[in-house]
Amino acid sequence: MVIKVFLASSSGSTAIKKKQQDVVGFLEALKVEYAQLDIACSEENRMWMRQNVPQEKKPSNGIPLPPQIFNEEGYCGDYETFFDAKEDNAVFAFLGLPPPPGSKEADQGGIVQNGTHAEETKAENVPVDDSIEVPVEERNGNSHSDEEQAADEEELAEEDEAMEEDEDMAEVEEAEQQEEEAVEETDEAPVEEEEEEEEQEEEAE
Repeated sequence: MVIKVFLASSSGSTAIKKKQQDVVGFLEALKVEYAQLDIACSEENRMWMRQNVPQEKKPSNGIPLPPQIFNEEGYCGDYETFFDAKEDNAVFAFLGLPPPPGSKEADQGGIVQNGTHAEETKAENVPVDDSIEVPVEERNGNSHSDEEQAADEEELAEEDEAMEEDEDMAEVEEAEQQEEEAVEETDEAPVEEEEEEEEQEEEAE
């Protein structure tokens, strides 16, 4: 049985590249033999992958994206189902392979093949703790979401600081303008008084 991992070597998406690396790296860590099939360089690989992903597993646009994982001709799943199987210590069940003796998965027992999680078998024997959920960000492979959120928060903080500085500058400018108007009023007052005194003197003469 050969595990086939369909990849796109020239993908411009960093998310797809990361997912592909995660799958390949984890298979290598488990010492699972697999074959990489590049859909970017082979139209035959691309068409085979698209035709053999079950219709119900395809996205709404009907075009499955790599990585897609097969055991020979049998479909195992995509990155999301692989990630869930990894979280459940059920990767060998996901791949349709017998788990190595002494592994966590072998100790759990209850093997379900072709991408169906071990949760179904665990439900018969061991109660499943539904309170523990994998965050949506991690389930979709966005493990850097915390870093992105921190960057967004920092950017917002900088914008708020800039707005506060602008408001402070506006207040300073308004205060300066009020001072200038007050000075002009005081300057005009003596001139008006002098004009009134001159008019009174002329009338007295």
